[in-house]
Amino acid sequence: MSQSTAMQDRKPSAGGVNTTFLWIEIKRMLRNRRTIMFTVLMPAIFFFIFGLSNKNQQLPNGHSYGQYILISLTVYAAMTAATGAGSQVAVERAQGWSRQLRLTPLLPGAYIAVKAAAALTLSLVAVIAQFVIGAIAGVTMDAQTWLTAGLVAWVGSLVFAALGLFVGYLMPSQNVMQILGPALAILAMLGGLFMPIEIMGDTFGTIAKFTPAYGIGQLARSPITGEFDALWIVNVLVWLAIFVGGAAMAFRRDTSRV
Repeated sequence: MSQSTAMQDRKPSAGGVNTTFLWIEIKRMLRNRRTIMFTVLMPAIFFFIFGLSNKNQQLPNGHSYGQYILISLTVYAAMTAATGAGSQVAVERAQGWSRQLRLTPLLPGAYIAVKAAAALTLSLVAVIAQFVIGAIAGVTMDAQTWLTAGLVAWVGSLVFAALGLFVGYLMPSQNVMQILGPALAILAMLGGLFMPIEIMGDTFGTIAKFTPAYGIGQLARSPITGEFDALWIVNVLVWLAIFVGGAAMAFRRDTSRV
């Protein structure tokens, strides 16, 4: 048997993606109590601070502030969860786990796919938790609105899973969340997740349109606003491409040093 044939025989099916590997990744993330508390507890605290007392207040476009802030903070919870999950590659690099994985037949694309799937699992937990908290607090929406807003927040968190991977491959583990935590809060604020864009003023309203949280937030809130703009989808896709491209380049640079 030639060497090339032997290498082909070593290639695992689906690049190495399997339920066992994925389940191990999911369990590792769910066991991280700090991550769970940060992604579930902090947005809930923000909701009680910013949204609970004014949840029945009507905004200029007719929907309630409670609905607006709950959906917005659900997007924030999902993006925080996905970013934190993706950035765990920094810890794995520091521990040498990534180096060990590269000695196996696991393909890079499969590794990234498993990380993205695990990040989506954690962001789903965050979405469900925020909606349960909002419902208990008295925020009411019809079933289609709950479902649509939740799906957009969940699927849109892929953008931030890619951001977490990108930063995780660039920075040492001891610094990554110290930078990403405040950065995500700033992006959420500029993207209109902490206050309605309508009351932010023209300057900040313009800035918001170019932030990665803007498109996801607008799409998630579209069931209650009744508005839609194709540029919101463009915003999501452009930022996804930027972060995925950055993660791919950072991954290649990281593996070239091994």
